[in-house]
Amino acid sequence: MAPTPTPTHCPYCALQCAMGLLPDPGPVPVRVEGRDFPTNRGGLCRKGWTSADLLTHPDRLTAPLLRGPDGTFAEVSWDQAYDTWTAAIRTAQQTYGPDAVGVFGGASLTNEKAYLLGKFTRLALRSSRIDYNGRFCMASAATAGNRSFGIDRGLPFPVADLDAAHTVLLVGSNVADTMPPFVQHLAGARAAGRLVVVDPRRTATADLTDDGQGLHLQPRPGTDLALLLGLAHVVLNEGLADSSYVATRTSGAEDLRRSLATWWPERVEGLTGVPAGLIRDVAVMLAERPRGTYILTGRGVEQHVDGTDTATAAINLALLLGLPGGPDSGYGTLTGQGNGQGAREHGQKADQLPGYRSISSDRDRAAVAAAWGVDPSVIPGPGLPAVALLRSLGRPEGVHCLWVNGANIAVSAPAAAAVEEGLDRLDFLVVSDIFFSETAAHADLVLPTTQWAEEEGTMTNLEGRVLRRRRALTPPAGVRSDLQVMAAMARRLDAPGSFPEDPAEVFEELRRASAGGRADYSGITYAAIEAGEAAYWPWPAGGTPTPRLFTDRFAHPDGRARLVAVAPHPHRHHGEHGPVVLTTGRLLEHYQSGNQTRRVASLAQAAPEPRMEIHPRTAEQYGLPDGGMVRLTSDWGSATARTTLTEAIRPGCVFVPFHYAHQGAVNRVVGDRTDPLSGMPEFKGTPVTLTSLPEETP
Repeated sequence: MAPTPTPTHCPYCALQCAMGLLPDPGPVPVRVEGRDFPTNRGGLCRKGWTSADLLTHPDRLTAPLLRGPDGTFAEVSWDQAYDTWTAAIRTAQQTYGPDAVGVFGGASLTNEKAYLLGKFTRLALRSSRIDYNGRFCMASAATAGNRSFGIDRGLPFPVADLDAAHTVLLVGSNVADTMPPFVQHLAGARAAGRLVVVDPRRTATADLTDDGQGLHLQPRPGTDLALLLGLAHVVLNEGLADSSYVATRTSGAEDLRRSLATWWPERVEGLTGVPAGLIRDVAVMLAERPRGTYILTGRGVEQHVDGTDTATAAINLALLLGLPGGPDSGYGTLTGQGNGQGAREHGQKADQLPGYRSISSDRDRAAVAAAWGVDPSVIPGPGLPAVALLRSLGRPEGVHCLWVNGANIAVSAPAAAAVEEGLDRLDFLVVSDIFFSETAAHADLVLPTTQWAEEEGTMTNLEGRVLRRRRALTPPAGVRSDLQVMAAMARRLDAPGSFPEDPAEVFEELRRASAGGRADYSGITYAAIEAGEAAYWPWPAGGTPTPRLFTDRFAHPDGRARLVAVAPHPHRHHGEHGPVVLTTGRLLEHYQSGNQTRRVASLAQAAPEPRMEIHPRTAEQYGLPDGGMVRLTSDWGSATARTTLTEAIRPGCVFVPFHYAHQGAVNRVVGDRTDPLSGMPEFKGTPVTLTSLPEETP
């Protein structure tokens, strides 16, 4: 009889494509096959097809590593690892106080691990100092969604709803490279010739608009906010708004109208470089048939110091057109990391408790404390968002003992060189990972953790649907799950409350802790998911799942969405007439810091080094040959890359992917300025200078 594949989901992006894992007699113990599911319909990208290659990789960590006095690492027992770590925690807190110990988590952790990590920090460590790498990914979209709608769910509708769309405005996202199976959901808009892609680069996604399938608007980097204001101006001034919807389902319309008065298309053209006629055409296109129209945003909108306001401007435009909550229309933002949605809902964020509750709310604290079996006073208050947390490392009033779990901040964080200096200032650094990452190289203790195919749990994809991750393999001897690690450490630290090691038991507690919160999982069970239920949150106990939000009301107490007047941040650098502007992003072949994908031979061979896309005119200005080495320098640091001359990018702008390490780590160049509302760093608009380097430069 043929073996039965283990049904699970891809370990990479938030599309969470379904796959099956079949036993295989070869060197890799399982073989990946596509599995029919609404998000991917059996398709996978290159990363998904090769994901099993990591399961038996020779670089795999299989025992705790402790740094000795001479700086080298040696394998130690788990008991020695736990005892050493416990002593470091007690020493730091006795010397500096509870907040001297911190945790930096990841948006690829399962819901169960993310939930218990927040609980562990607040109860076992008694610290407020926790945040996670989702602050680099979704923070501005989340803040805008909460402000405008009263709730944050990336796509407030199933992704399959897009199949019937005839008009899609996609701003700041290169889905053809970052989540290729998503492209099939744009087929209807492409067939209608009404896919509009906004990006300073001529990306693979922008290419989808060729041959009459849509439009590509190519604004100067950092000017998306002005462009969105110009579109909204046209919608209002030319009578294209859904006045009945605005009157009955929103508030703040008059303030918004006044704020948009000065954003006529000709002015916007001067700022963005997008022709005024095209701005009018797109506004009319969006309003012509408001049903079947969707506005989608991505990291290009959000990763700016005014990213929250830019995402808000996109929401305002959608509300003026009456799209959110419609039966076949809407606004959504495309979550990036695998569990970017669930990981931010259950306690890894500095200001949140499970169920997307506020840590500053007495009512929310009381509800979670009851689920945890502790007094609310035991739960610390708000901590520091990621960038502020990392700035504090080793400082007198900052964090002195840090646990990094599921992140590679030496590569992925902004001002990465300063972050590495902070890691080296720490009294004690613990890193949990599957491979010895660039962050682990700074650690005092490295803990080997389970991989995706070796564990059970749940993930929440970009549409707010809770999915099951299933175990297909036994982890190597010596490897522990994060739940086991937290349970063992909680016992050593005499933590109040329970710390289960069984994911199913943790999920049952998560259900109780989230009950009544904005992200209510209390009606979701493993059994319901196993039975094929589409488990969209909120799903309260005794109720039903919610695949589509906002059909009747928004999540504010009065049921109305907020139209919030916004304006561009002053003193922006847009290139062309000033410094060259660096924007960063992902490649088809790689994922996040590259700690996994750079170890997959076929992916590494396809994209072995960082390449800087630059327009020939800009390259000539700086004397940069095609294929030559270049150093990018900013106020925060420098990095090197190889040049690729292309007219697919605007003059005055360069693009470098962020998946590479050491001198190829472009986040050494990116600064740590952040959006004041969301704490999101500005990855998309760094002024840089460019210097040609000798060919032998590594």
